[in-house]
Amino acid sequence: MTATITAGAMLKGWRTRRRRSQMDLALEANVSTRHLSFVETGKAQASRALLLDLATRLDVPLRERNALLLAAGYAPSYAESALEDLTGVQEALQHLLAGHEPYPALVVDRRGDVVLANRAVRLLLAGVDDTWLTPPLNIYRLALHPEVLDVRNRDEWSAHLLHRLDRLVDLTGDPRLVALRSEVGPWVGDGRTVRVHDRAAQLMLPLHLGHPDHGDLRFFSTITHFGAAFDVTLDELSIESFVPADEHTRRVLTQPTVVPSSMPMP
Repeated sequence: MTATITAGAMLKGWRTRRRRSQMDLALEANVSTRHLSFVETGKAQASRALLLDLATRLDVPLRERNALLLAAGYAPSYAESALEDLTGVQEALQHLLAGHEPYPALVVDRRGDVVLANRAVRLLLAGVDDTWLTPPLNIYRLALHPEVLDVRNRDEWSAHLLHRLDRLVDLTGDPRLVALRSEVGPWVGDGRTVRVHDRAAQLMLPLHLGHPDHGDLRFFSTITHFGAAFDVTLDELSIESFVPADEHTRRVLTQPTVVPSSMPMP
């Protein structure tokens, strides 16, 4: 039989994960340390309002806030919609992706699965075997596996992605992310084989790709999140955009024949 995790234990877990003391959190939430201790041990039942307030102060993601409320016997507070049901959001995302062309941009969920992409993303996937292009595409699997993308600065880029994935695991505690981290870890070792002196000489770390037709391509990337999201799906989406890091890459991307007319994925 599987033991049920109580709301108090979950709350204590999040407080510990965020490295907050009971006294510090209680003072901030304007409750007594004794009451917070009783909530965590199950000797007292926290109100719905208190749980949401504590979860906000601990920066608990929306999906996990719902789980906390359910464990306490309350209904979830945040909806989880399918992207296709968020009509205005999906249209806005598609507009942003199209507006970024001829440069690549994609929308990924919390696990790194691609949910939308513009046409220029196909350029990044040139030469990738079709067996890796079956949805859902996962940016961590694609970039970290040594036999998929020709990443020329693999040590540095792998270290960057592993740090990003580790941070997400720490932030969310999502077991699916923990499993993904365990899956990709053996492909790249501990991710610490980074040439620090090279990184210090750069403004930011580029993605350096080898392309079968256009040689070396270099990109800078940016990640954008929705602000003040109140839907679990929307809260977990991010837009990853790539821009040329050198003149050669810019010239390649702005050639009219480079960006294909077909979409590489949904």
